[in-house]
Amino acid sequence: MSTFTRLTTALLLAGLSATAAQAAETMRLAHGLNDKHPVHQAMLRFAELVKKKTNGQIEVKVFANGTLGQERETLEQVQNGVLEMTKASGSPLETFAPEYKIFNLPFVFQSKEHYYKVLDGQIGQSILEASRSRGFIGLTFYDAGSRSFYAKKPINTPDDLKGLKIRVQQSPTTIKMIQALGASPTPMAWGEVYPALQSGVVDGAENNVTALTTGRHGEVIKNFSITEHQMVPDVLVVSAAKWDSLSKPLQEAMRAAARESFLYQRSLWTVAERTEAEAAQKLGVKFNTVNKAPFIAKVKPMMDEERKNARIAGLLDQIAAQR
Repeated sequence: MSTFTRLTTALLLAGLSATAAQAAETMRLAHGLNDKHPVHQAMLRFAELVKKKTNGQIEVKVFANGTLGQERETLEQVQNGVLEMTKASGSPLETFAPEYKIFNLPFVFQSKEHYYKVLDGQIGQSILEASRSRGFIGLTFYDAGSRSFYAKKPINTPDDLKGLKIRVQQSPTTIKMIQALGASPTPMAWGEVYPALQSGVVDGAENNVTALTTGRHGEVIKNFSITEHQMVPDVLVVSAAKWDSLSKPLQEAMRAAARESFLYQRSLWTVAERTEAEAAQKLGVKFNTVNKAPFIAKVKPMMDEERKNARIAGLLDQIAAQR
């Protein structure tokens, strides 16, 4: 091969590489969980699948540990188009779309199977789309387990909650639930919970079992009471403006990647709940299973009030029909 031919070939390949690099679009996905969390692992899988399914046209870069901001900050960045994607808990999302309130109402889901059936079906899809007018949509849910109370003492009945300051997410409905159960709700960002528990600013919190280990809360709180009062998913969200700028095939590829990452995360979560509970016990955390009936009775007036909203009542009826 002549020097001229080699040079021409090299320039052509360089040009093709440059064109491919320009064609590839980078989307940043930021969240506040640590890089060992099952949801973070699922988002890494999502990134891999997106690259594969779009033939490299879209590359998702995942930023963990709140490096680009905590949940509220990253969600606002997505709304404003500053950030492409984030992970948000379904709990505070009710302030953006009222349909998300369903996840904050107590004792809505009868089992994990019932919960998955709702998330996988038309009800779940309609909820994911409900926030479009607020600048973002959901692509998929991630299992964040069932939420229970952990505090400085065992919570066996609603009376045990009286006078306790319980950390909650920024959810008006969860705040009402805690008040209905007789405790004092204290809204607080995730990153502030550990020092608040440690210093006694709050007496306890409510979350899934991984909070005891990956969140290190089991180092300072030794009683976990299995009330399973809520099942609140995490939600993978994307800027509506960014989403609408993508072609239909790219959108379909990203939805498929999101769906597969959720299925992958379910298997991770099943293992995580078991292993993290065992790890928490090694930290000295004691688990107690409660009789849910008194808790359900205590929040019934709240649920009756919520049913006065026709949209919420309709969703509750649809969910109940999925049992």
